[in-house]
Amino acid sequence: MEAANTPQKTRAKRSPERLRREILDAARELFVAEGYQSVSLRKIACRIGYTPMSIYLHFRDKAEILDCICEETFTGFRETADRLDLSSLPPREALEAGLRNYVEFGLAHPHHYQLTFMTPLDDPQRLERRKQIGRDAFSRLRQKVAACLDESRLPGVDVDAASQVIWAAVHGVTSLLIARPDFPWVERERLIDAVLAVAVESLGGCRSTEGTAADGAAPAERAVP
Repeated sequence: MEAANTPQKTRAKRSPERLRREILDAARELFVAEGYQSVSLRKIACRIGYTPMSIYLHFRDKAEILDCICEETFTGFRETADRLDLSSLPPREALEAGLRNYVEFGLAHPHHYQLTFMTPLDDPQRLERRKQIGRDAFSRLRQKVAACLDESRLPGVDVDAASQVIWAAVHGVTSLLIARPDFPWVERERLIDAVLAVAVESLGGCRSTEGTAADGAAPAERAVP
């Protein structure tokens, strides 16, 4: 009968966990397709066949939905990165493996990557999870860079500058391959290999200036996206 397919019947079968999952999936697709600023809670609710009030049972607002999507992104990335950390690779190999993992994870999850690292916001201060993701990702990279510098005994290198140069390089290739798949790139692995090689070789070129961290000690405060 027709009544069996009414929205009410469909909604009654969804558990809170499933509904939350559907909200996140629908929001992620809409944010990427239409832009974060153009998507409303009403549009997300319409996509899953619910009212906007149903979304408020799970999320405070649209910003919290994005925050949770970003948290999911880094959770998956961190699990792979943690496994690499247990492999006991030499510092340079560990850095290269970590950078490759970053690029490969982003390319395997382009929607998550775009929303976490490529989406500008009007009020970034509200996204605590996303801010923490940036800090954690940079801290993990910085530790690997510091270990490489300790092993190579390169004098006077600014660890923060070197880490930021490397992050800029790997983010650049990841975001370009996601945003411009139509560009006539050279073979993907060859491009990634070259970017990682140049990034790692750049370590010695980031000389410290007065007032910057020239050793493995982290600065007391550092703004990270």
